[in-house]
Amino acid sequence: MNIPVVDLADFTHGSEKIRNNFVKQLGKAYEEVGFVSVKNHGIPKELIDLLYSLVQQFFSLPVPVKENYQIPGLAGQRGYTSFGKEHAKGSTAPDLKEFFQFGQIIDANEDVSIEYPDNVTVTEIQGFNDSFYKAFRAFESAGSALLQAIALYLTLDEHYFDKYIRNGNSILRAIHYPPIVEAPTSAIRSEQHEDINLITLLVGASADGLQVLSNNGQWISVTSLADQIVVNVGDMLQRLTNNKLKSTTHRVVNPPKELWHTSRFSIPFFLHPQSNMSLACLESCIDPAHPKAYPDATAGEYLDERLREIGLKK
Repeated sequence: MNIPVVDLADFTHGSEKIRNNFVKQLGKAYEEVGFVSVKNHGIPKELIDLLYSLVQQFFSLPVPVKENYQIPGLAGQRGYTSFGKEHAKGSTAPDLKEFFQFGQIIDANEDVSIEYPDNVTVTEIQGFNDSFYKAFRAFESAGSALLQAIALYLTLDEHYFDKYIRNGNSILRAIHYPPIVEAPTSAIRSEQHEDINLITLLVGASADGLQVLSNNGQWISVTSLADQIVVNVGDMLQRLTNNKLKSTTHRVVNPPKELWHTSRFSIPFFLHPQSNMSLACLESCIDPAHPKAYPDATAGEYLDERLREIGLKK
C-alpha cells in the first residue's frame, strides 16, 4: 500500500479544474487509505526545524524540571505528561513515551464564551512558547484548507467546517520516545490506535517507526519526504461521515535492537472542532447499504469519553 501524495497548492491556488481534481484525489485517498502525504502545505521548513530543536532541548531537561510543567487536573491537555501515563484504547500497557501539549489561544476580541486552559510557559528555553504558537497557527491554516476540500468531497458547502474549527480545541503535541533500556514486556512505543480528532497533521518524525494497518491486515511502514506532512483522518471525521472516510489504525513500533539507544521525536497537530460541534452522522452518508453506525454526540462528549479510555482522564 502506497500513501498517496497530494499537492495542497492545487487546491489553494489552482484553477477550478485543478481544484476539483484535488478534491477527488483527496477524498478517494481518505475513503480507501485514510492517510495522505501533503506537499506545499505552507508550514515553513525553518519553523519546523526550530520546533524540533526546541523540543529536543525540552525533553533533555532533568525529570524534576519537566515535572514542574505537569499540571494536575488537565488530563494532559496542556503542558507536560510524564513517561508511561497514556495507553491505547483497549490496552493496559502504557505507551513508551512522554509528551508536551500546547493548545488553542483565544484572542482578546474573540468569543469569550469559549474557555480553554492556559498554555504552560516553559521558561528554561528561549522562544519555546512563541515557536509553538506560530507552528500552531500554521498547522491550523493548512488543516483548514484540507477540511474545505473534504467538505466539497462530501457535497457540503466548502466552508462547512470553518465555523467549527475556528477557536477549536486543537492540540499541538511534541512527543519523545526515549531510548529503550530493557526489553518491553508488552508495549511498543505507541500501541495501535486511531486518532480522536477530525484530522491529524504530522511533520516528519526524527526516526522511522510509524506504521499503518492496510485493508488486508498488513502493517505498512510510512515515511514522507522532508518537504511533506502526513495527514490522516481521525475518529470524529469517520463518525461524522458514517465510516465513509476512514480513521486508519496506526502505531509506532520499536526500532531494531541495535538502535534501542536512540530517541524518536514526533510533532503531530490534532485538529479538533469546538466542543459543541455535533458529530451526528451526515444524512448524505446514510443509506440502506450504510445505515447509521453511531449514536449522536458532540465533539466535547466524544473527546471526554476517549480521554477516559486512554487513561488521561479519570
